[in-house]
Amino acid sequence: MFVEIRIHGRGGQGAVTAANLLVTAALFEGKYGQAFPFFGAERRGAPVLAFARISDKPIRIHSEIKEPDMVVVFDPSLFEIVDVLAGLKPGGKILVNSPEPIEVKGSYEVYYVDATRIALELKLVVAGWALINTPMLGAMAKVLGNISIDSVVKAIKTNWSGKLGEINAVAAERAFKSVRKIT
Repeated sequence: MFVEIRIHGRGGQGAVTAANLLVTAALFEGKYGQAFPFFGAERRGAPVLAFARISDKPIRIHSEIKEPDMVVVFDPSLFEIVDVLAGLKPGGKILVNSPEPIEVKGSYEVYYVDATRIALELKLVVAGWALINTPMLGAMAKVLGNISIDSVVKAIKTNWSGKLGEINAVAAERAFKSVRKIT
């Protein structure tokens, strides 16, 4: 198993943290992983990219992911300003933070989860922005199918202790259970 993931988000949404936590969860399961961001001097709200690779074997490549197996979109408005599907492999997976199904052209598996609603319900908000990284992390684990929610929760609680870790773990679990495939 070797999977490459590209995450499209906006500065302040936690895309980079989500990539790092996804790899941490994979490491807890004995897998190998890499997570890295791609951004310059962007400010809160500007488009950002984060990448993750997960494998059962050591990873020898160290480059930007041009042809991902999965694309994750934290903000559906990014479809209008960025070619989020660029290079996505045929049959690849798309996960979008959206309250309802979205239409995507091409032969892809498309999933959606209302990560914003989950974050708002749990009061995961900073400076007026819903922090959707942990709900999207839970949804990513479900869509990938090779990382358990238990490892995701462990990664979250390793990153944040106490009540903050608990609330973020609940957010990931809710998204894991509520992600839907568009058929």
